[in-house]
Amino acid sequence: MQKTPLCLRVGHFRLYAMSDTNTSDFSNPSTFILLGIPGLEAAHIWISIPFCAMYTIAVLGNFSILFIIKRDPSLQGPMFYFLCMLAVTDLIMSTSTVPKMMSIFWFNSREISFSACLTQMYFIHCFSGMESGILVAMAFDRYVAICHPLRHSTILTNSVVAKIGLAVVLRSGIITLPYPFLARRWPYCRTNIIPHFCCGHIAVVKLACADIRISSYYGLFDLLSVIGMDVFLITVSYTMILRAIFRLPTKDARLKTFGTCISHLCAISALYIPDFFSSLTHRFGHNVPRHFLVLIASVYLLVPPVLHPIIYGVRTKQIRGRLLQLFFS
Repeated sequence: MQKTPLCLRVGHFRLYAMSDTNTSDFSNPSTFILLGIPGLEAAHIWISIPFCAMYTIAVLGNFSILFIIKRDPSLQGPMFYFLCMLAVTDLIMSTSTVPKMMSIFWFNSREISFSACLTQMYFIHCFSGMESGILVAMAFDRYVAICHPLRHSTILTNSVVAKIGLAVVLRSGIITLPYPFLARRWPYCRTNIIPHFCCGHIAVVKLACADIRISSYYGLFDLLSVIGMDVFLITVSYTMILRAIFRLPTKDARLKTFGTCISHLCAISALYIPDFFSSLTHRFGHNVPRHFLVLIASVYLLVPPVLHPIIYGVRTKQIRGRLLQLFFS
C-alpha cells in the first residue's frame, strides 16, 4: 500500500517525505530552494544590512587595489601581481554568493536552478582553493625577498609569476571539477530544500537518497591535498623566514624585516581562521544550532574579501599613499 506523504512546515515552504513509488519523479530536481539562514527568517532584512555593507566594501576595496596597481608603473612586481590575483579571486568568490543571498533576504527569491546551483558550487570551492594557493605564492615571494634578496628579481621573473598563477588556477580548477559531477549523479528523492544561503557541496549532496561516501571522501581528499598542503608550505616558508630574521645583527633590522610579512600573515589569518572554525563546527558541533553553522560559513566566504584590501591598503606603504591620493586629491 502506498504511504501517505508526510507534510512538514519549514518557513513558507512544505517538504514532502515521498513514497518509494514516487522517488523517480523527484530524482532530478529542476530547482532547489535556498532557505537563507534557517531559523532566522524573520531577521533576514536586518542581517542583510551588515552583509550588504561588507560586500560593498569588498567590491570597492578590491577594485581600488586593481585600479591603483594597473595605473602606477612603480607597483609592478611579484608581490603586486599576486595581490592582483588575490583581489580578482576575492571579487569572484564573493560575487558568486552574495547577490543570491541578498535576493533571498530582500525579495524572498529562494529558487535556484539545478545547473545554477552546481555552477555556484564549483565557483565557491574552486576560488576558495585558488585563494589559498595565491597565499602560498605570496609566502614564497616573502621567502625569496628575505632569504635571497639579491636574487629576488632573477628568481621571480614575470614569466615565473605567470607560471605560478597558471599552476594555482589549474590545480583548483581540476581538483574542484568532480564536485558538480558527483552532485549531479546522485538521485534526490527526499526534498529539494537546502537549509543554507548557497549551494555548498555537502549541503547539496546531503539531500541525496543514496550512499554519498564517495562525495564525503573526495571532500576530505580535497581538504587535505589543498588546504593541508598549502598550510604546510606556508609553515615551511615562514620557518625559513624566521631563521633568516633571527640571524640579522640588530633588533631594529629584525623588526623592520618582519614588518614586511605582517600584511601577508594577516591575510593568511583572515582566510584560515574562519575556515578552521567552520570546519570544526560542521564536523564536531552536532548540538550547534543550524543558523550558527550557516553564519560561520558566511564569515568564511565574506570576511577574507573584505579584510584583504583593508590589510594591504593600510599596511603597504605604496598602496596606502596611492589610495590617499585617489580619494583625497
